[in-house]
Amino acid sequence: MRTHVVSFLIIMAGLASAQTPVINPTGGIVNAADFQSPLAPGSLFSIFGSRLSSQTAQALTIPLSSSLGGVTVQFVNGSTTIEAPMLYVQPDGSSAGTSQINAQVPWELVAPGATATVNVVVSHDGVSSAPTPVTIGPFSPGIFASGNLAVAVNLDGTLAWAAGTVAGVTTHAAKPGDTIIVYATGLGAVTPTVADGAASLDALRQTLTQPVVLVGGLPAQVQFSGLSPQFVGVNQLNIVIPNVPAGNNVPIQIQVGNITTPNTTTIAVN
Repeated sequence: MRTHVVSFLIIMAGLASAQTPVINPTGGIVNAADFQSPLAPGSLFSIFGSRLSSQTAQALTIPLSSSLGGVTVQFVNGSTTIEAPMLYVQPDGSSAGTSQINAQVPWELVAPGATATVNVVVSHDGVSSAPTPVTIGPFSPGIFASGNLAVAVNLDGTLAWAAGTVAGVTTHAAKPGDTIIVYATGLGAVTPTVADGAASLDALRQTLTQPVVLVGGLPAQVQFSGLSPQFVGVNQLNIVIPNVPAGNNVPIQIQVGNITTPNTTTIAVN
């Protein structure tokens, strides 16, 4: 009888260990757009690791909930603990080969303009990961992209990519003088303020700091920098293409708070 009890306890201990979420020690918590760090209040971020979730689930309503598929993410800053609004969770063994969480950094996590190191804890069905430190700064610019192609939209609703880039999808290059819309995250505080997990359909919200946008290394006129109305944690930049040489892979970058996004993200210009 005693042997059966011991065996049962060993099995149960093994199951508990197997379910413990683990955040990757390197590159485990990054900006959701370009997978860089640090993070910024209000920005979207991704967590990579193992056993972060037992199922795939995505948010279906806005405002976002702080729990999704039995998963929560907590930011611990000293004596303050704030749960992150959740967008998406994915288990091990998915097409990406790793477990992943997409969520939003709470706007009020650190004081405006401050930089702090806080701990992130993932809880999956009541089992919590070890705390993982992450730096939160005023800015964490990242341009959303498919591969190296920026999510940049012409005013006719097409993507500013070379024609024929995606089968069955109409795309065309932008021209100097055209206005395009670029989607990003991590551009910092906005006015008026907005609640965690909420979209911005109720008011036009602009960033307090206007970033510099470079296209082909030249500054573009920024007509608007703020929150995209329909998406949570997504910045929208309306820019005018400067007079740059034509090409299907013209770098587009954002500079704000002494941070410049990589020059590997591109659009097409003709």
